[in-house]
Amino acid sequence: MTWFESFVLGLVQGLTEFLPISSSAHLRLTAAFADWHDPGAAFTAITQIGTETAVIIYFRKDIWRIISTWARSLVNPELRHAQDAKLGWLVIIGSIPIGVLGLTLKDAIEGPFRDLRLIATTLIVLGVVLGIADRLAARDELGGRHRAAKQRKSLDDLTVKHGLVYGMCQAMALVPGVSRSGATISGGLLMGYTRESAARYSFLLAIPAVLASGVYELKDAGEGHVAWGPTIFATFIAFVVGYAVIAWFMKFISTKSFMPFVIYRIVLGIVLFVLIAAGVLAPDAGESGG
Repeated sequence: MTWFESFVLGLVQGLTEFLPISSSAHLRLTAAFADWHDPGAAFTAITQIGTETAVIIYFRKDIWRIISTWARSLVNPELRHAQDAKLGWLVIIGSIPIGVLGLTLKDAIEGPFRDLRLIATTLIVLGVVLGIADRLAARDELGGRHRAAKQRKSLDDLTVKHGLVYGMCQAMALVPGVSRSGATISGGLLMGYTRESAARYSFLLAIPAVLASGVYELKDAGEGHVAWGPTIFATFIAFVVGYAVIAWFMKFISTKSFMPFVIYRIVLGIVLFVLIAAGVLAPDAGESGG
């Protein structure tokens, strides 16, 4: 991997990690269209450390409050019913599915799951799901102005059951094209949460999983499977760009719908299928390119 490639891939990672369009798919597609080597699951996982560092800094007050309250609740029974203590446990519980499936499906994640036909399929399918969830949220928000019963949930309403559902949605993002934020936000909207609450919990839930995955994949860098210099550079670029994207995205979803992302996902998936069917792009493009 050249320094220019690492710059472009770091930029792509930072731009797409928090948007519901799948960063892993876009890293894979960038390599395929540019005829570069597929950066691989290890590179993706490590550069995500950069974007998750941006999450930690952006939500530092929330994170510190949750960790502090959760830790103190272990010895102080009075704090065990505090919402922040509950959130601490719910993040832990919600991280279990992706941890178990990530280890179980490791070989598939690094191989068959990176097929461009599968990526095109997941882009379209999750795009449709996100579109349906977004329309339901918009309908409830409109109805909620007249019917209090239609008001959507906030993180104060989060339960263990919903935390596990969020976790299962996040685990779906092990397949490139699904999108971690897209899957968890869709799940949250379908369970009746507001756009902002679904996005906020999605970001918080991703921290343990992504950091653990990145640290786990560091061994590949140590064994020479990932170039240290370009990978660290890409991770830094992803951090800087990712922080700016978080700030923009949280403001965007407070007043706008997810339909632009829905349309983008579906169009991109269709274009991919057309290019593959026409022989312009091979399903494994980039895997041996260079």
